[in-house]
Amino acid sequence: MALPTSLISRRQLVLATAASLASLPTWAQAPKTVKLVVPFPPGGSTDILARAIGARLATQMGITVVIENKGGAAGSVGAGEVARMAPDGATLMMGHIGTLAINPSIYPKLPYDPVKSFAPLALVARVPNVLVVNEKFPATDFKGFIAKAKAEPGRLNYASGGNGSAAHITFEYLKQQTGIFMPHIPYRGAAPAVSDVLGGQVEAIFTGSPALIAHIRGGKLRPLAVSSPKRMPALPDVPTVAESGYPGFDADQWYGIVAPAGLPAPLVALYNSEINKALASPEVARALAIEGAEPTPTTPQAFAQLIASEIPRWGQVIKRGNVKAD
Repeated sequence: MALPTSLISRRQLVLATAASLASLPTWAQAPKTVKLVVPFPPGGSTDILARAIGARLATQMGITVVIENKGGAAGSVGAGEVARMAPDGATLMMGHIGTLAINPSIYPKLPYDPVKSFAPLALVARVPNVLVVNEKFPATDFKGFIAKAKAEPGRLNYASGGNGSAAHITFEYLKQQTGIFMPHIPYRGAAPAVSDVLGGQVEAIFTGSPALIAHIRGGKLRPLAVSSPKRMPALPDVPTVAESGYPGFDADQWYGIVAPAGLPAPLVALYNSEINKALASPEVARALAIEGAEPTPTTPQAFAQLIASEIPRWGQVIKRGNVKAD
């Protein structure tokens, strides 16, 4: 029996509308308060970038974004807590090369799996590490620094935000590439580590530019080299390690936002769209540029591929350096 034309039209309209809604990110599913976990103490690069992105997302999406610092075990404590949270979009984490690519090779009983425990939402930024010394250090350039370290093996120290932190692994990579020997002094976070380099208690640190850039511009820290393949726009006069005699050296940090695994696909799409939109905003672009960070909008799939490829790469550095957890 044929249906009346009016009923066919109405039915088709309802079905078409439902299909359209199902294919789009659902704003109604998005929580009104979102906790963005930073698995490190305040003041470091991860914290700085999370606050810039969080503030923009709050304005953009009309939600409340609460930054929560959960430091410990090179980010493993906070990341483990996020991995156990419900995948409802109310809890996100500012992931980092350390928590997502380095920790698996350092902690034999990691409380999360960087590939299986999280839903990658969006890569946020790449951040070159900058090798710095305080203003009283005798070497004024990278070659002079390496020469002094080789002339006095074991006498000079370097700081990091903790055993197994990205700054620790970056300096180990530098040691392996240059043949220098410098003891490691771990701190509980980047901020106190930088503070002791400023004070002269430790000679050097090789960490993300956001934690250093203000001190560099203020003349309190002397930049000797950057870890990226090309020079930083924020520090155009500072050479790369690669151009200073070690071709192929590449040790940038990267940051991206993840959620607990199992987040519904519409929310993954929504957050990816909103984070990429935030990265294109003048406010965030300006904030990242000030800190020496480069926005890197991408898809969740590309971010997932980056995580998977970086784990074995840094695992080799960690094994050669015999890096152990606290």
